[in-house]
Amino acid sequence: MIIYEITAEVEPNLVANYEKYMRETHIPDLLETRCFSGAFLTRASQNRYRIQYHAHDQKALDEYLQNHAPRLREDFLSHFPKGITLSRENWDILQSWRN
Repeated sequence: MIIYEITAEVEPNLVANYEKYMRETHIPDLLETRCFSGAFLTRASQNRYRIQYHAHDQKALDEYLQNHAPRLREDFLSHFPKGITLSRENWDILQSWRN
């Protein structure tokens, strides 16, 4: 499994709209691609967020990035043309523990 992670720094006046858009539109649309098994939306402070999408494997992530990401990123930018700074990273899960 691979974690595709996005960190977002959101201007305070956009926080409510950003959370609503992510919960109701962007994350559900991304999961509809079937490239991911799940997602987490987390917040570290009033306006700093981390979204983790769990890709089935590298092939699924590559499919998302090639076939779906441009459309979803364009939609995101149409809602938030400025005021949000994004960074992206991919994480390989080496091992997992559960209780």
